[in-house]
Amino acid sequence: MTTASIEPWLREILRCPACRAELRDAEGPKGPELQCVNTAECGLAYRVDDGIPVLLVDEARQP
Repeated sequence: MTTASIEPWLREILRCPACRAELRDAEGPKGPELQCVNTAECGLAYRVDDGIPVLLVDEARQP
């Protein structure tokens, strides 16, 4: 599945748990993910498993 399967209303309110910046849809090395737009200070990427974003800082991919 892709990040498009995330409900639009939920997609609008999701924020990076580390810095509270917006998240953008992206394709990572292991599939769909949400990437923090604050690349200067954060830039973490969170995987999406079966349409469910895993917003855990400890499991985020470093930029």
